[in-house]
Amino acid sequence: MATDVEQRLAELETRLAFQEHTLTELSDALAETRLESARNAQTLVRVMDELKQLRTLLYADPGSEPPPPHY
Repeated sequence: MATDVEQRLAELETRLAFQEHTLTELSDALAETRLESARNAQTLVRVMDELKQLRTLLYADPGSEPPPPHY
């Protein structure tokens, strides 16, 4: 009887250790994913700002441009 209880206890301790290890790995993966998401968000903001600047340059106000040569 005591051996059976000790064997079950050892199995439970093994499972607990495995679960703790798995939780640590998942926590690390989640932290890395959050950092990557934050970097992607910063990149997107920067790209959107650059696109706005480019649109401003490409599509300038027609009223501020000189008239075409044939006028």
